[in-house]
Amino acid sequence: MTEPNRDMPENPGDPDATDTEGTTPEAAEAEAAAAEEAQAEADLEAEVNEALADVDLDSDDTVTDAEAELAERTEDLLRVTAEYANYRRRTERDRTTTIATTKANVLEKFIAILDDLELAEQHGDLAEGPLKAFADKFRNTITGLGLEAYGEEGDAFDPERHEAVQDLSEGDEKVIGTVLRKGYSVGDRLVRNAMVIIADPANPEAQSAE
Repeated sequence: MTEPNRDMPENPGDPDATDTEGTTPEAAEAEAAAAEEAQAEADLEAEVNEALADVDLDSDDTVTDAEAELAERTEDLLRVTAEYANYRRRTERDRTTTIATTKANVLEKFIAILDDLELAEQHGDLAEGPLKAFADKFRNTITGLGLEAYGEEGDAFDPERHEAVQDLSEGDEKVIGTVLRKGYSVGDRLVRNAMVIIADPANPEAQSAE
């Protein structure tokens, strides 16, 4: 009686049993993709080599032309970069100027209200009550937005910032004797000149000693 062949697989029809190099569909697809990539790389390398074969790398003229073209392209790039940087600075400067101008124009509209509140305060109408509360809040809000008052008695007279309606001074040193109307500014921007009367310093000798 012949003994069964122990090397014979139980299922001879199974591809894993009949083909020792058999692969799964997923593995076969991965191998095909890898083969395609390898072929693409080989084709690209062949094209590059073919293109380089037409270039005479030992030619001084070729190198000189390439260097000249590179220098020209570099100069163009530097010029465009500088122009763009100047454009950005100019745009930012214009934007800042526009914002400052608009802000000053808006705040200028509130100066008349500040004048009325100051007159009311001089007449004692802001001693207490709702109007005083409103005046305090309004002034704090305006100051917070950057509007600042200037022009106090005793300040040095500045014709660029002070509008003199009368000059009572006798010496060369002139100061503000009376403030008829406060001046206002927003940052470095003058919104309204202060209206003043010029006078001599209250104590010239003391100021000279200082």
